[in-house]
Amino acid sequence: MKYLIEILRGIVIGVANIIPGVSGGTMMVSMGIYDTLISCINNLFKDLKGCVKVLWPYGVGMGLGIVGLAKVLTYLLEAFPLPTNMAFIGLILGSLPVILGRIKGEKKGVAGLIAFVAAFALVVGLQILGEGNGQDAAITLSIGQMAILFVMGVIASATMVIPGVSGSMMLMLLGYYNPIIGAISAAIDALLAMDIAGILAACGVLVPFGIGVVIGIFAIAKLIEILLKRFKGQTYCAILGLVAASPVAILMATNYAGVTMISWGMGAVTLALGFFAAYKLGGE
Repeated sequence: MKYLIEILRGIVIGVANIIPGVSGGTMMVSMGIYDTLISCINNLFKDLKGCVKVLWPYGVGMGLGIVGLAKVLTYLLEAFPLPTNMAFIGLILGSLPVILGRIKGEKKGVAGLIAFVAAFALVVGLQILGEGNGQDAAITLSIGQMAILFVMGVIASATMVIPGVSGSMMLMLLGYYNPIIGAISAAIDALLAMDIAGILAACGVLVPFGIGVVIGIFAIAKLIEILLKRFKGQTYCAILGLVAASPVAILMATNYAGVTMISWGMGAVTLALGFFAAYKLGGE
């Protein structure tokens, strides 16, 4: 049962990471596992067996969420945008008591307030910029393009780990969201069809991007660990600002065309369900 719950948590994180405007890091915080995962990433080579034991169910869940639920979620966001986004807002709101509990008793001061305001403004500002989505980049398999894909992976992974900042939204702003998602879809189709040429073509895009993702995750995890050790109160104030701004950013990005009172009623229900899920999944 423990591993099943952890896989379910991983699915939530994976799904969040592929939705522009929603942060996988926020979902980690909402479920009370952020510190644990950051610590395991940073100590992976010091305690390989112990860290792999902790990380593997989340990794499996993330894979299932990204590969298995991407199309389902795309449909839900198109057909029921408000109720679907309200479910994520519920998950986020359910994390606030956890963060407030971490901040309690920690030294914050003026620096903590500045960190909160700056983090809140960052998320809302990125969402405002995101409303003018960049055009999709044209990917050609060259050394220069692979270097760019590597950098995109670093950027995407770093923002995936930071609560409140959406890696998918950053990729969309830079024009690489649709090409990367398209490459993942093409890779799955090629694998099912045993199309070797198609698999190799998709790998030409996904391998350099994936290497960048791995390096970015380790780099930002180490930075966050240092900040939590030296400036724990102020760092959690910044995390609180990032998380508190996330519902605002999601509501800004929601498509309200055709929204009715029934949609708002469904949204209230899914928000409550999301909050309840965050409470249950956040339990140890």
